[in-house]
Amino acid sequence: MDSLGPRLVAALKGTEFEGQTFFVGGCVRDRLLGLSRSPDLDIVTVSDAQKLAGVLNSKGLLDRPPIVFPRFLTAMVSIDGRQVELTTARSEDYDPRSRKPSVRPASLDEDAVRRDFTINALYQSLDTRRIIDPLGRGMADLNSKVLRTPIDPTKTFFDDPLRMMRAVRFRSQLGFTFASGLVDSLKSQSGRMAVLSHERIRDELVKILHLPRPSGCLQELVDLDLMPHVFACVADMCGCEQGGVHHKDVWGHTLDVIDLTDAQDLVLRLAALLHDCGKPAVKSIDPDGRIRFLSHETVGAKIVAQELLRLRFPKETVHRVSHLVRHHMRAGSAMILSSAAARRIIRDLGPQVGQWLSLVEADSGSLLPGNSTLDMQTIRSKIAEVQFVSSASQIKSPLTGQEIMEATGLGPGPEVGRLKSLLDEDVVEGRLKHDDKSGAYSLLDAHARNSYYNDIVS
Repeated sequence: MDSLGPRLVAALKGTEFEGQTFFVGGCVRDRLLGLSRSPDLDIVTVSDAQKLAGVLNSKGLLDRPPIVFPRFLTAMVSIDGRQVELTTARSEDYDPRSRKPSVRPASLDEDAVRRDFTINALYQSLDTRRIIDPLGRGMADLNSKVLRTPIDPTKTFFDDPLRMMRAVRFRSQLGFTFASGLVDSLKSQSGRMAVLSHERIRDELVKILHLPRPSGCLQELVDLDLMPHVFACVADMCGCEQGGVHHKDVWGHTLDVIDLTDAQDLVLRLAALLHDCGKPAVKSIDPDGRIRFLSHETVGAKIVAQELLRLRFPKETVHRVSHLVRHHMRAGSAMILSSAAARRIIRDLGPQVGQWLSLVEADSGSLLPGNSTLDMQTIRSKIAEVQFVSSASQIKSPLTGQEIMEATGLGPGPEVGRLKSLLDEDVVEGRLKHDDKSGAYSLLDAHARNSYYNDIVS
């Protein structure tokens, strides 16, 4: 609201919107709680929101023309780079088979009833700055730190099931408690999540993952039977015992790992959340009772791709998260990292080396003190040392596939790829520099002759 409020007041002075327009929702709630400003703003008018958007556009306040949604009596505008949703005060009726309501213009009192929680049904007049509490209990709930729905919570959650994920997030984010009866309604309506679009679930999940410590929130999604509609694979992680150095099951360990990662790095947070999702599928127990999860990182990477694509995450995000999960065991249990191993990691992780190090460190740091064999300081130092000499793009064969074919007389095929891989390995092992074409031709000749000899004797 800050400096934007006076500008809006000046722009609407003398129009039908003067005295009829209000801030509402999170921006009012957070200001009253003394929190930092909300990135987005919600404004409601008892007049026409689409016409309001046109007035603001004509006054030169908007970054670009508004986007209007006549069916829902709303308009989206951008002011100084901030997204602002303009809404006509309205009443809503829901079809049981859908999340999309039918709407009609209504009073401010009726508008308050259709909102998710009483603390989000507080309005502030643009003109007088006065707080209006149509429900008569929004301020009390805010002061008491109680999360309550304006009407019967079962109906509130049935009308828009995403409110259930929002309830869990607000409870964790704001430190509120649930009002009496709210938990029972959350559990009874959990199946209603099935009508939500994957995109809306994804966007709410992202907000949860950006919390400083999302573990409590994620556990509550499990406890309230909401998680199956987010990630189905989590159910198998719960109760999947690990033994060995792990003192918690796969899910408990996962919650510890995610809290140790950077809240601003969505790719890293997703990788932490799903890094061990492949374990339940590959779990085996040796005759001596030792539990193993062979190739769980490979299986997990495939599950990650399926789950994230289902939630409509961008393909680049899916690739990056899956890549981290596939490689998260690369450090193994070694106390030290050889130069060759460091070069392989830099080559294979490329620009994600930093994220990989953070994931490995969080994974290791979640174990009880003394159980991890990884020396992360040494590993980071070795990676930095090798990076200082060679970038990921330099840890590869000096010869291209075309140059290999010209030197050997081979045509396109798997043998060219095999020879190139051998030269790549020579660079990794330090036997060849990335720009030493002369040395590469010599090694290529030896590799080709060995290949010919092996073919003869076989």
